[in-house]
Amino acid sequence: MSTHVNNPTELAQSHLPQVTEPRNPGMPLDMDWVRAVQVNTSAVERRAAGLPARRSVKKDHQAAWLLRAVSCIDLTTLSGDDTARRVERLCAKARQPIAPALLDALGMSRITVGAVCVYHEMIAPAKAALEGTGIPIAAVSTGFPAGLSPFELRLREIEMSVAAGAAEIDIVISRRHVLSGDWQALYDEMRAFRAACGDAHVKAILATGELGSLRNVARASLICMMAGADFIKTSTGKESVNATLPVTLVMIRAIRDYFDRTGFRVGYKPAGGISKAKDALVYLAMMKEELGDRWLQPDLFRFGASSLLGDIERQLDHHVSGSYSASHRHAIS
Repeated sequence: MSTHVNNPTELAQSHLPQVTEPRNPGMPLDMDWVRAVQVNTSAVERRAAGLPARRSVKKDHQAAWLLRAVSCIDLTTLSGDDTARRVERLCAKARQPIAPALLDALGMSRITVGAVCVYHEMIAPAKAALEGTGIPIAAVSTGFPAGLSPFELRLREIEMSVAAGAAEIDIVISRRHVLSGDWQALYDEMRAFRAACGDAHVKAILATGELGSLRNVARASLICMMAGADFIKTSTGKESVNATLPVTLVMIRAIRDYFDRTGFRVGYKPAGGISKAKDALVYLAMMKEELGDRWLQPDLFRFGASSLLGDIERQLDHHVSGSYSASHRHAIS
């Protein structure tokens, strides 16, 4: 695998979402295609298990990949004790995710994260803190994380978040539609969510740890794309099992199949449990190998993470200085 990633100095211009790619308009539900989807679980697991051992990048190449990972982070706080002040601190980190001295040493002038992800109630302080930066606000919606509130309320929640300033909406699907095989209901639900988002981009959270099988993950991925999802996302981060490499492989191959058939690129967002820089490198390598360099841009790839950025900054500090700094020197908020 080639270790080349675009020059880090190009990253400052690449963080805005969907600036060049036409949105996925969706398509009519094709049940023949859905029923034909099968997954060889053992083969997927072998491929996923072998990737971390076979793919590694070192030194300057690793620093470039880690900077790319930073630009693809949806910096997230989704805690019950969130406050406006915490969100303001998170937004300050989003604006300056890497210490200026490190950026200077790496030849970078500016870099930001891909977005800031919050609950609806925290959109207002995030909007004020990010004014003029171009960093989009992503809001979780539709009864996050369970997705079991009344349907009309879920639609209204989307509309309210868009009106408040969210440029991206992370919705949760109804898992029961997948588990019962009611694919028409899942398609109709996702179409309604997409319509409620208007110009805001929609990320469909599948909660893959609760879908029962990799085949269900593949079929749910495909149906959400047919219904117009701009991104498909693994998890809310609240499930017992969140992003994994086998799930990622299944989802991004569904993205590839959808692109091959329709010509529209859909983004991918692994979320939950990705907290180490070395894990981010593995995910980036898988995206490059399976989908190509175009999917290494923030408009088509995001990490849903809260602590990942701190470890990446620590690794970059080590790259520059030759020694590891204390974790508390790289606080997120």
